[in-house]
Amino acid sequence: MNRYDADVFSSIVREGAGNQRTIASRTGLSLGVVNKSVKNLKDEGYISEDLAVLKPGMDLIKKKTPANAVILAAGFGMRMVPINLEVPKALLQVKGQTLIERQIEQLHEAGIKDITVVVGFLMEQFEYLIDRYGVDLVPNSEYFFKNNLYSVDKVVDRIGNTYIIPCDIWCRNNPFTTFEPYSWYMVSEEKIANGGIKLNRQLEITGKGEADANKMIGISYIDGEDAEKLRSNVKKLTQNPANDNLFWEAALFDLEPRINAKIISASDAVEINTYEQLREFDSDSNQLRSDAIDVIAGCFGADHSEIVDIEILKKGMTNRSFIFTCKGDRYIMRIPGEGTDLLIDREHEAEVYHKISGRGFCDDPVYIDPKTGYKITRFLNDVRSLDPLCEEDLRKGMKLLKKFHDSDIKVGHDFDIYGQIEYYMTLCKGSGSVYKDHDQTQENILSLRSFVENHTEKKCLTHIDAIPDNFLFYKDSDGLEKLQLTDWEYSGMQDPLVDLAMFSIYSYYTREQADHLIDIYFDGKCDAVTRIKIYCYIASCGLLWSNWCDFKRTLGVEFGEYSLKQYRYAKDFFKLAMEEAQKEGICIR
Repeated sequence: MNRYDADVFSSIVREGAGNQRTIASRTGLSLGVVNKSVKNLKDEGYISEDLAVLKPGMDLIKKKTPANAVILAAGFGMRMVPINLEVPKALLQVKGQTLIERQIEQLHEAGIKDITVVVGFLMEQFEYLIDRYGVDLVPNSEYFFKNNLYSVDKVVDRIGNTYIIPCDIWCRNNPFTTFEPYSWYMVSEEKIANGGIKLNRQLEITGKGEADANKMIGISYIDGEDAEKLRSNVKKLTQNPANDNLFWEAALFDLEPRINAKIISASDAVEINTYEQLREFDSDSNQLRSDAIDVIAGCFGADHSEIVDIEILKKGMTNRSFIFTCKGDRYIMRIPGEGTDLLIDREHEAEVYHKISGRGFCDDPVYIDPKTGYKITRFLNDVRSLDPLCEEDLRKGMKLLKKFHDSDIKVGHDFDIYGQIEYYMTLCKGSGSVYKDHDQTQENILSLRSFVENHTEKKCLTHIDAIPDNFLFYKDSDGLEKLQLTDWEYSGMQDPLVDLAMFSIYSYYTREQADHLIDIYFDGKCDAVTRIKIYCYIASCGLLWSNWCDFKRTLGVEFGEYSLKQYRYAKDFFKLAMEEAQKEGICIR
């Protein structure tokens, strides 16, 4: 049965026989195509002369009945800033109904009760769906670092006569039915310039298109005959870490024969993927209420409708930042991330900005609230981060860092590395570390405290998070390249050499690369004791951020390779510091 025959048969099954003209109107096929398909269906014994479904047709319906559905709801919903910190986008209220509840109820109307929801971000908020709708929740702990290909991988063995549904689609009419004769992927008739789907004359998907391509909707149906091939593609792709950012469609569009497109009207399905899309589609949604938007409006004396072009800036490890336009100018707003109130003293941060503003070291805030941590800064044009493997960038970065340290700025609070190491573990509330030898590693690191403190001649305001991503090159109004540091929230009084350690571990430097960094900073004149002390800081800071990751893990946020590498720095550079100290005849513990 070809696609046209299948569409004609589906129309008869779903909406009754009628006549050929009626079927042509319902399917959008020409009368000639419908007449040919009706003849084929009669010849194959699926329908009678009066278009009634015969036993072979009933057998086909039974074989092609949808069995279950998978809803992909694990993602952070980065583009839903600033409202995604409190509510996953699947649980947004749209037109008076929660997005995911509407999808589930539409599935129920089609007789589909076997529904799996893949969850990740704020997964606890989905728990009520188990009792209300009998769904099965499958956690995806990798949602923070990996795209939804890995969500599909979590449930790939459940796929067969299955709807796969992104959680952010609002459908005007029920897209699910009791009969699906073939696999398809839903696209809009709307054509877009970038990121769309290209179709051939047979309405099969040939891949992503750059121009004049159909807009992706994302709902898909996978027939049992295609499921095995899809499972194989998913497994193959997820075995390669280079595919961490792939969407699951990469596995779907590679199927042979090609997947069919199901084309719908642009008004029949709406993607609610950004704050502005929600505001445009449902201006009365109570989810539009946002403290962050209120702050922006108050700061600039603007109406909410004047806050436009909202887009995510980056997936920060501590905060969520987004760009917006207000009254013609571009700004960045920083919103504290999960558990940040336990990690950052915002009054201390505000004090730091008060001390350094106007000195050329930082992005001076337009607005900062020491209670909420909300911060607004001007958007810088042509920004790029320092490349830790570029010698020129490295020398410029260390020159700025040394100038900052030599300014000898003072504030009224410290950043106690060893105190924070212990504090982060107390935040884990008994769950402890994921590393089996963590207790011994922490004991080793804490034993370094006396040595580094006894050999610290100077303490000044230290950035603490002086990592390559926080060194920003940008163009000023005259087009000249400038360099400044951003993200000062951990800053406090400390040995300034801690910044070298932090830079090294975030850059995943080897010992040789760390030594080169030290030589640049000290202009080749670093004595042995100071170098060993920096090795101690690298080990200590590695454990600090490893413990930080352990705490974040208790909040459902995983940092994968970053956490593992930080823990290795703790162990490897502790050993290195001990070896070098022994060579120099120095006791460091």
